[in-house]
Formats: sequence, C-alpha cells, structure tokens
Amino acid sequence: MLRLGTVETRDFRGYGGKPPSVRWPGDARVAVSVVVNLEEGAELAVSQGDDRNERIYDIVEEVIGAPDLCMESHFEYGTRAGWWRIMEVLDDYGISATMNACGRAIELSPWLAREAVSLKHEMSCHGLRWERHAKMTEAEERAAILRSVRAIERACGERPVGFHTRSSASSRTRRLLVEEGGFLYDSNAYNDDLPYVTELLGRSHVVLPYAFDTNDMRFQNGGGFVFGEDFARYCVAAFDRLWEEGGSAPRMMTLGLHLRIIGRPGRIGGLIAFLDHVRRKGGAWFARRDRIAQHWRAAIGLPEWQRAASE
Repeated sequence: MLRLGTVETRDFRGYGGKPPSVRWPGDARVAVSVVVNLEEGAELAVSQGDDRNERIYDIVEEVIGAPDLCMESHFEYGTRAGWWRIMEVLDDYGISATMNACGRAIELSPWLAREAVSLKHEMSCHGLRWERHAKMTEAEERAAILRSVRAIERACGERPVGFHTRSSASSRTRRLLVEEGGFLYDSNAYNDDLPYVTELLGRSHVVLPYAFDTNDMRFQNGGGFVFGEDFARYCVAAFDRLWEEGGSAPRMMTLGLHLRIIGRPGRIGGLIAFLDHVRRKGGAWFARRDRIAQHWRAAIGLPEWQRAASE
C-alpha cells in the first residue's frame, strides 16, 4: 500500500491551472479563513510531565533538565491577554473564525472552548500537544487524536470536524482521521490556494491547505515581521492578488493567528489594518473552515457529509 508522502503519492499538478467552477456565497472572489491557534498549555513543558521544554517562542532558547518559567509565561500571555484582544477585533468585524485547539490546552482552559462556541466560532482539533506527528507510532497518534477530540467535546459539547497538526503530519495521519469517522476535513497540507478532495478508504475527505506566509508566526525570530504594518502589508498583498484571480476562478486565503503573537498590543493593529482593507475592497467571504469544506463538497457535487454512525 502506498503511503502518504511517498514519491508515488505526491501530486505536483493539482488542478493544473483549471480549478472547478465553484462560486463562493455572495459571489465573493475570495474565501477568507481566519484560524486562531489555541496552544497555550499544550507546549512541551517539564513542569507538565513532558521530557523536555519547548524552545521556540519570542526568543529561541532551550532550558534542559528544569522547568522553563520564562517560556511558560510567554505562552500564558495568550490566554491572559491575547485572547480577549483578538476576540474583540473579530467581534467588531463580525467574523466567525476557526479555533485550532490543542487538546491539552482545552483540558487546562476549558472555558476557551465554551467561550469560542458561544461566539459562533468553530472548534477544530490541533493535536493533543503542540508537537509534530511525524515520528509518532500509530498507537501514540491514534490515542492523541482521540484524547484531543474528547477534550474539546467535553468542554463545549461539540465534536471537532477539522484537524491540523503542528508542523508535519505522519504518513498515516489522514488515514487515522478517516478511520475515526468524525472528521470532515484536515489542514495538514500547504500546497494550494484552494480546497481539494482526496479519496481514502472509500470516503471523500476534504483537504483545506493552510499557510505559513499569511501567518503571524512570522513575528517570531527569523520570520521577517517586526511591526504590525509588516503583517498587514504582506496579507493585503496576498489578498489583492487572490482577489484579482478570483474574478475568473475561486480562490481561498488562510490567515493564521496565535493568541500570544498577534494578541500583543504592538501587533494587533496589523490585523485591524488588514481587515479594514478587505472591508473597503469587498469581495471576501469570511467563513469557518467547516463551512468552506461543506460548501466545496456541495459545489463539486459530492453528497452531503455525515459523521460516522458510531458517534
């Protein structure tokens, strides 16, 4: 059996410049997906029983053999301050976002999931901890996925239908998601400006590619963003290009946000400037990722998606 990520399974052509004739609601030119990553408490931390500490945050430093209180407090900023600032902006612009939530973050702060659902945001699954799946065993990965799903469902009463790991998925991640039965889509790809559908185990599974360029992670060391204006300028340029192309073919843009990053007072203005630009220009459909996936399935003629009967 071919494994995801082998030479034989890689698709270098995609839609070949001729995507399906899909129109977004309201005849929008660009579907804009705002993704807010909820990772606070899911970072690797010796104090939480992990074998090492996370080393990437506003600075890059690894504390070995002892709790890293500096790193932990950097992550805590996200829930203590960044969350409220970002939620206020999204509410001001009437945007429903996708909350990409790590299971352990929700176990530690279940109020985040409840608050998100009350504000009409989507709860999606970002793995158990803020870590890649690439080197997990199948048993480890399956357990991490299920525990993450249960943490979110227990906190807010809704089962997540989307999945996205930090960094690289494993060669079996997508199969496990399809086997589990409750996932509509995953975002474990970075290879297109549009959704696409893959067939696996006799089921149609939607892939919504994510983006690292239109992402506030570029404020971190070596990423190139320093001021909020850097974020706005780049994202505006991306949107404007997709808007032009969206006159003849569908386009999708993902805006990746993190509580502890864009939620800082010196950076949040970049998000506001981008949203102001899009509001003035028009032609955008701001949508949760589950709704984009559902719309794409329906538009290309796939049957309405249903969760597994076992749920």
